[in-house]
Amino acid sequence: MNELSYKLFFKAISNKTRFEIVTRLGLEQSRVSHNLKCLVDCGFVNGRYKGKSRIYSLTPEVVDILNAINRHLDKYHAHLKSCGALEKHDAPRSLGR
Repeated sequence: MNELSYKLFFKAISNKTRFEIVTRLGLEQSRVSHNLKCLVDCGFVNGRYKGKSRIYSLTPEVVDILNAINRHLDKYHAHLKSCGALEKHDAPRSLGR
């Protein structure tokens, strides 16, 4: 697996729009559909028709990956919260930098 594959994987699953519901946030249906199509094309989501509606679900492999990430985050949550390098990374930068 190369670096580009990892980058594209995390870019696809991290897009905020892909985690939202049209009616809940008032986003345009086309925007959500476009993002869901991306996830289907990338193999992260399955889509099936139920009448006129399309039902989406995470693939079993992605569920396994997210569960593994959740277990890791649960285990290392305190370490992440106390990581000075992450705090520096998130600190606002001055315009002079």
